[in-house]
Amino acid sequence: MTLLSNAVRGDAVLRQAPDASAHLRAAPEIVRLPYLPESVAAARQFVTAKLREWGLDDLVDDAAVIVSELATNSSKTGCRTRMLVGVRRPTDRIVRILVGDGCRSMPVMIQAGPDATSGRGLAMVHRLTRGRWGVTLLPFGKVVHADLTTPAPINRSP
Repeated sequence: MTLLSNAVRGDAVLRQAPDASAHLRAAPEIVRLPYLPESVAAARQFVTAKLREWGLDDLVDDAAVIVSELATNSSKTGCRTRMLVGVRRPTDRIVRILVGDGCRSMPVMIQAGPDATSGRGLAMVHRLTRGRWGVTLLPFGKVVHADLTTPAPINRSP
């Protein structure tokens, strides 16, 4: 099974993926990780490597923060069924980071106080994505997605 997401509505569902060679650019890259704190670093490395492979080095820092926050939240849910981390390009101008887990509890963006040691993660995701993130509930869990806009292509016409 593969995690697929709709580029327009942001829905994500688990279903059998089509032949990956047919839609190489849009096909999501997925990794399954255990619910362990070390999985956050693995998720970060996975997304970073994919973005560099796609030549999107300008997005690496923001994407690393986003996937770190989403994977950290996922690892703290207490659910043990699965954690999936994915990255895809639904369009040439969007990179979508997905983190799915087996918990239907919705993430909540809170106003963390100045002395708080946690609670700022979703606010950072919101800021880095300019509000382009969301949650899709699944029958046995959820997928949180966050979209980053790729840099505009450079027009090198003579």
